[in-house]
Amino acid sequence: MLVLLPPSETKRSGGGRPALDLDSLALPQLRSQREYVLGSLEALSTDAATAVRVLGLSAAQLDEVGVNARVRAAPTMAAIDRYTGVLYDSLDAASLDAPARRWLGANVLIHTAPLGPVGALDRIPAHRLAAGVALPGSAPLRRVWAAAVTDALADLAPRFVLDLRSEAYAALGPVPASVASVYVRVVSEAPDGAVRALNHFNKHAKGALVRKLAQQRPRFGSLRGLHAWAATQGVRLRDGVPGEVELFA
Repeated sequence: MLVLLPPSETKRSGGGRPALDLDSLALPQLRSQREYVLGSLEALSTDAATAVRVLGLSAAQLDEVGVNARVRAAPTMAAIDRYTGVLYDSLDAASLDAPARRWLGANVLIHTAPLGPVGALDRIPAHRLAAGVALPGSAPLRRVWAAAVTDALADLAPRFVLDLRSEAYAALGPVPASVASVYVRVVSEAPDGAVRALNHFNKHAKGALVRKLAQQRPRFGSLRGLHAWAATQGVRLRDGVPGEVELFA
């Protein structure tokens, strides 16, 4: 099974050595796309005023421009530890034991905007770039990533993909039709039985689900297997439209 996660706008600072090594990242066939986006991000960082506008930063976030300027030489840490925010706080990877973290490393990719999907334990620097940003003078991120990521996932040929990305990041690399997959939407049920999509608790529920997967390390490889496992764990799922499953928070 392969789990696809979105990144987060908020990140933990710091880290250690070595600096970013593109050859060490998952899906090494994406190196040229990674070089292209990093180069565009570094070029943007030479003009602070433009970078603030393009990246949607506030005056208090001006230091984020410098973070991007130093992205290749900056300290690194495991991607699963780099990201913070609701999903990653709920997952709380730092508190997991070694077998659970190894499972994350073997089964989870985090889909970043500057580096594409990276392994959960791949070492990455702090950075600032979201899926919807249009880098001046560069091809749209969707054009850079979509086909290349889809091809890379096809080469990886996972038995089953659990797609927990937001729609914006899923658009940067659709799961190939040749791979069995399901896209997860988080919903809640009101007392009158009405079901609605969630926002904040969407991320919390996804993080909690991945934490449970890492702790239990089930071996299912299909939607049917996901349903069977979820039923034993108190995780409520329901089939949605074709290709999707609803996760009740």
